[in-house]
Amino acid sequence: MTTKEEILSLVEEYWNDRPPKSFVPGETYVRTHGAELDTLDIRTLVDVSLSGWVTEGPFAKKFEGAIKDFQKCRTRFVSLCNSGSSANLLAVSAITAEEFGSRAAKPGDEVITPACGFPTTLNPIIQNHLIPVFVDVCFPTYLPDIKAVEQAITPSTKAIFIPHTLGNPIDLDNYREMADDAGIWFLSDACDAFGAESGGMQVGTVEDISTLSFYPAHQVTSGEGGAVLAISAIVDKVIKSFRDWGRSCWCDTGKDNTCGKRFMQKHGSLPFGYDHKYVYSRIGYNLKMTDLQAALGFSQISKLSDFVVKRRHNFQYLHDGLEKYEKYFILPEAEKNSKPSWFGFCLTLQKGAHFNRLDLIRHLEAHKVGTRLLFGGNLLLHPAYKNIKKRVFGRLDNSTTIAEDTFWIGCHQHLTDEMLDYVLNVFDLFICTHKRT
Repeated sequence: MTTKEEILSLVEEYWNDRPPKSFVPGETYVRTHGAELDTLDIRTLVDVSLSGWVTEGPFAKKFEGAIKDFQKCRTRFVSLCNSGSSANLLAVSAITAEEFGSRAAKPGDEVITPACGFPTTLNPIIQNHLIPVFVDVCFPTYLPDIKAVEQAITPSTKAIFIPHTLGNPIDLDNYREMADDAGIWFLSDACDAFGAESGGMQVGTVEDISTLSFYPAHQVTSGEGGAVLAISAIVDKVIKSFRDWGRSCWCDTGKDNTCGKRFMQKHGSLPFGYDHKYVYSRIGYNLKMTDLQAALGFSQISKLSDFVVKRRHNFQYLHDGLEKYEKYFILPEAEKNSKPSWFGFCLTLQKGAHFNRLDLIRHLEAHKVGTRLLFGGNLLLHPAYKNIKKRVFGRLDNSTTIAEDTFWIGCHQHLTDEMLDYVLNVFDLFICTHKRT
């Protein structure tokens, strides 16, 4: 046995010898998210660390390939990055590239997006000097009405950027058709939704650009990390340029002169033969993923199908258990013709409920049941967006209701039926003690 084999064997032994975690109702916290690493994950992390290669490297290529394999779409292009938020920044920045001519989004052009969402879906629109156009979302899917999105399109619209909220996928086919008819970019934030399907198609396989997150709360994790999925080679090239400092060179990390013309070209006003690795064609960033992160993501993705099945089971278990309280809650529903990859189980108080959200989530948290609000609710209620340039299409009543009366609980793959039974019992206790007398 080599030294490396011995180390990895000891790592497995150490990890397998840890005492098992037991669930104690009322004492063990039922988390809203649940990334837990197994022996394969830990072995893979140690394996790649022993190689001494910690920047983007061999495992990044493996992870990118595994994402394509999972989606059964080898013709797509994948660029790994350091977070889902960075992925969103790269996606929106990419559509501003001058390579796209009249199709490129320029300062003052509009991008349609829901008012209810995560800040870093919205922020890149603002950071690229584009104008967000806000549409409301619908109950019980928490997704925009596609008719409202279509009606919000004007000659100034250059893109739609729609999230698959809480893993519930939008109608990919109809959105694709709408974007094509309008001649605009179709971007989606799939950070919550890896593994979700709409009309038999995986999210990320139909859009011009879509994004993934591998933060521990999501379906698979690389610790921190994200990915941008592109429909064409030219879009992927632009994304990678923005990700890699804005440079023109497309050599992989650790490689030089892939094009064979490193010192044989003229670029702008630079001297002839200026090193192509240091020619910058756009104002970019360094948003790359390390190989340690990619190795963990590569290990995790082999379990994604099982994770998605378990999340669907847990979602349905909670739905069945809370149906008796429909007079108090709007229960979540999947978009038509879809198979969600649920990120959470969302509840909105009915108008006739005789208790408020704050009392309920305090009760749940006091009994060790984790809760989260639906991201920013109506983002326009937050101080950061008080003075932004924007356009609002229609009313945002549902987004405001979400800010006031909506929350979600976990349905991730590490929750057992025993844990979910406890969660339902905690709801029963609250409803029982808050009945009208």
